[in-house]
Amino acid sequence: MADIGTLHVTTLGSGQVQLIWAHGWGQDGGAFAPTAQSLAAFATSYLIDFPGFGKTPFQGQAWGTRDYADFIAQWLQTLPAGKKIWIGHSFGGRVGIQMAAHYPGLIDGLVLVGTAGLPRRRTAFQRLDNWLRVRVFKTMKLFVPEGPKRDRLRARFGSADYRNAGVLRPSFVRVVNENLLPTAMTITRPTLIICGERDDQAPPDISQRLHKAIQGSAYHLLPGFDHYSILSDGRHQVAALIKGLIEKI
Repeated sequence: MADIGTLHVTTLGSGQVQLIWAHGWGQDGGAFAPTAQSLAAFATSYLIDFPGFGKTPFQGQAWGTRDYADFIAQWLQTLPAGKKIWIGHSFGGRVGIQMAAHYPGLIDGLVLVGTAGLPRRRTAFQRLDNWLRVRVFKTMKLFVPEGPKRDRLRARFGSADYRNAGVLRPSFVRVVNENLLPTAMTITRPTLIICGERDDQAPPDISQRLHKAIQGSAYHLLPGFDHYSILSDGRHQVAALIKGLIEKI
């Protein structure tokens, strides 16, 4: 069993409501620090480093988002009593969907920022192009041993996250191939969905579909922001929306 004692968490603020900040793939809890600092007067914030990221060691297994949720759920049970809101960006939002669906007693609200987890809607040409790239990469891998040549293949055919995943690559493949729509449809906790207008990694279309899937959810499209600038330049708008959810809960 994974050891929750290895989980690295940074705590900010001292408010009554507890905010759990869950970062995106390839990042750590620090990605949310500026936004969490904006809410320090209203809540106690816990900025977690998922296993394999930041200061939390890799657990040695190829986890999907449910596995990450199971791990963090153990830690959530150790926190003081009180209202808790999960705030996830990208990958952290995917884990949040699992958390809200399978551990509704541990959180009182859910915020999804730039979160995917649903299959992209592609044109027939885009689907064909993607299928060909995957098949060519898998075929060429059979003849190229692990090392610099295999890395060049990844650089040519894989995303930056895939290339940089290292020991987490099997987990990354599992995560990006999950369809969380059936899971999202079971969520009953108050949910706030925020997306940047220019987000090309978790496009607004996906956030809109999550909004339709999660009964009673609220959806906000923030003009001008992409997948990452929504956490920096857009942090004040994100914080204001989260504050609204805190007051509602």
